[in-house]
Amino acid sequence: MAWSEAKAWLQGSAHQDLYQQLLDDAATAPQRNAKRKKVVRPEDMPWEMSRQGLLKHLLNEGMNTRMETVDAYMQIIPPGSRSGKHRHLAEECLYVVEGRGYDLHQDCDVEITDTYHWTPQAEVKRYEWEAGDVIYIPPNTIHQHFNADPERPVRLISAINRIFKASGLNDLEQIEDAPEYVPGLVLTAESVARYLRTPTRSTVPA
Repeated sequence: MAWSEAKAWLQGSAHQDLYQQLLDDAATAPQRNAKRKKVVRPEDMPWEMSRQGLLKHLLNEGMNTRMETVDAYMQIIPPGSRSGKHRHLAEECLYVVEGRGYDLHQDCDVEITDTYHWTPQAEVKRYEWEAGDVIYIPPNTIHQHFNADPERPVRLISAINRIFKASGLNDLEQIEDAPEYVPGLVLTAESVARYLRTPTRSTVPA
């Protein structure tokens, strides 16, 4: 009978207004979003000396912006230096604002069973780029950016879809740190300017 499982589904005393929470969230969204920025000024874009390199975050879920689905940052690679090396499941595109260099990409063979496994392929591919180009990073590709100019910095704008993380697929792994990375280092406009005109070193140039 249809009610034969009643002994199972009638069990439990937990109570939560989960549907009402959805209604409340939808009703308060306009007021909440009115306080979130549609225009982000440069002074509101945080610097970070990350394991991937020197970043200025343009859009991020940790910032007070209306953007719900995309994270974006500007990456600065000092003259003759390189970014960190990492791999993530989400695809990425980077616009080359200034400078010239190349990428090294290494595809991975992926197996998804009860767990997630990836194995780097033997071939490492090199892609040259310069200002005005767009670099495409396929899903789950190990990649690293290199500044080929010993005198001038590179600036890249990265955009990546945040939906992967919301779907439980924030598969991000750092394989190699950028040469400039120092844990806990706080950047300022002045220290960033020194990175732009000084050959790469492991700490902020004097």
